Amino acid sequence: MDYQFVTYSVKDRIGFITLDRAEKRNALNSQFISELKEVFKTAEDDESCKVIVLEANGDVFSAGADLEYLQSLQSYTRQENIDDSNHLMGLFKQIYYLKKVVIASIQGHAIAGGCGLASVCDLSIASESSKFGYSEVKIGFIPAIVSVFLLRKIGEGKTKELLLTAKTISAEEAVNIGLINRCVPKEILKKSVLDLAQRLCTTASEESLSSTKLMLAELQNISLDEGLDLAVQKNAIARENNDCKKGIEAFLNKKDINW
Repeated sequence: MDYQFVTYSVKDRIGFITLDRAEKRNALNSQFISELKEVFKTAEDDESCKVIVLEANGDVFSAGADLEYLQSLQSYTRQENIDDSNHLMGLFKQIYYLKKVVIASIQGHAIAGGCGLASVCDLSIASESSKFGYSEVKIGFIPAIVSVFLLRKIGEGKTKELLLTAKTISAEEAVNIGLINRCVPKEILKKSVLDLAQRLCTTASEESLSSTKLMLAELQNISLDEGLDLAVQKNAIARENNDCKKGIEAFLNKKDINW
């Protein structure tokens, strides 16, 4: 498929999904979201891709919603607004439940919907100069969809602080509250992300990465006892798969294993 706003490539089992609307600060609109859904599905089904990196061209990771797109929303009916909200929700949910690990490489500011996009990735590294924020309440809107994921990720207190004050925070503060994993000087961002992706490719079973990611998502929805029962079942299933047998055999025989 030909994309207008994204690009996709694979190198050494790492799939690179790139936001490619730099002239509009990678602002999101309905078509952009559709293309992202399609390209994430492509990467998920691509057998040559083991780990996905979400990155962006230009100085800004994503400035949130496109201005023309925001203007068009004013004439939407209630049902059209529900359908449009479901469109963005579908993208965030898709990334959250994707079978492959998604690493966000955040080279510039991530604001509103752009910050939400970064927030739902599994792992994230940002340049030290990046800024993060959810500015929705400043324009009379609410950060509804991302709030569901933020409560899980950083807890109620920090979520309220970010969403109610709409303040912009530094990459360092984003690390401190658990919004992202790490920040590094911009000149080594690509190398840092690539090193992480390569480490996952070479030191971890693809089946184990997928099962662990999806198990963590499931555990968020159930009680402690239900979670422990689920963990027991997942443990038993994992022990039966070929990757586990291969890994244990290599460990017992003190052999290196190349995943």
